[in-house]
Amino acid sequence: MSFDEDQISEQTESETQTVENKIGELEPQSRSVNLTAKVVSKTPVREIVSRMDGSKHRVAEALVGDDTGSILMTLWDDNIDKVNDGETIKIKNGYVSLFRGSMRLNTGRYGSFEPSDTAIEAVNTDNNMSEKQFEQERRFQPQRRFGDRDDRGRHRGGFRRRY
Repeated sequence: MSFDEDQISEQTESETQTVENKIGELEPQSRSVNLTAKVVSKTPVREIVSRMDGSKHRVAEALVGDDTGSILMTLWDDNIDKVNDGETIKIKNGYVSLFRGSMRLNTGRYGSFEPSDTAIEAVNTDNNMSEKQFEQERRFQPQRRFGDRDDRGRHRGGFRRRY
């Protein structure tokens, strides 16, 4: 049993073909996001200090969009200088996260973006996906202390002796 070279090349092309997303279809759990978007505007750069190691970083947000909607994209350090207003960029392997209940598009460690040859003329800024609020799960459950009341108003905790 032998494969024809045309069959093999068709298989590899279909496997490497990526699905192009639209911004209006994004959800808070979206992963492996590949899309083309136009940069509408960019916020001023601000400096933050990392809680992990205390190092300083630069961060800014760019409003990017297509004909289905727009979303805020978080840009860190050197990536801030790679984006300019009015440019069209192609995002590969991005993901969506929630920041204070609103969606943000990120490239992260495994994603990237580059200038695109395809021009986007009209951007739908009326459907801003970052303006919608979502319920965000808590990372940590609050600790109950000795003597706190439970849902029924009873004291929780261990047995206490009265002297």
